[in-house]
Amino acid sequence: MTDFLNYVQREWGTIFSYTLEHLQLVGIAIVIAILIGVPLGIYLTTNKYLAETILQVASIIITIPSIALFGIMIPVLSMIGQGIGFLPALIALVLYSQLPIIRNTYTAIQNVDPNIRDAAKGIGMTTFQRLTKVEIPNALPLIMAGVRTATVLNIGIGAIAAFIGSGGLGVLINSGISRGNSNMVLAGAVFVSLLALVADFILKFIQARITPKGIK
Repeated sequence: MTDFLNYVQREWGTIFSYTLEHLQLVGIAIVIAILIGVPLGIYLTTNKYLAETILQVASIIITIPSIALFGIMIPVLSMIGQGIGFLPALIALVLYSQLPIIRNTYTAIQNVDPNIRDAAKGIGMTTFQRLTKVEIPNALPLIMAGVRTATVLNIGIGAIAAFIGSGGLGVLINSGISRGNSNMVLAGAVFVSLLALVADFILKFIQARITPKGIK
């Protein structure tokens, strides 16, 4: 343990730099995934047949091992000179995020109390007003739960993405394995875990703050 703590103290600048890279990759991926997944989940509530198809596809994607998905994308993205590095890792994380975000959004909107919808219609709200002022606020806790799941999942998968040159904390794990340096491997694993815990805590706090008081 002393050797590990000494290593962290000695290499703190490098570890911090990798942590920022990891945060950048996961953060951008989650923002893109939300911009795609939440509107898609809302739209799917109007088309149950398409919803089943999209959710099945998303379920299949999330079962593909990350190394295999990276391997598939390398020859495809190589055609535009982006076979390895940040872009394939970003695309993979966005794809892996879709199931929890789409499924939770779809389920949350579907499960909004019909009486609340009827009351909104009764006071003359348009479809868009019902969506933005009634349905989404009531669905927020479950939607945020999906975002939290996707974020923690991506922090873990982001470490594997270092094998294709994306940077981040996975570099420590990869380099440590190559060099037989257990302190590097442990540092990468510990800080990935800490990052996941901190991210989940922050998102849980945000979820609590934005959830309407009436449905807490």
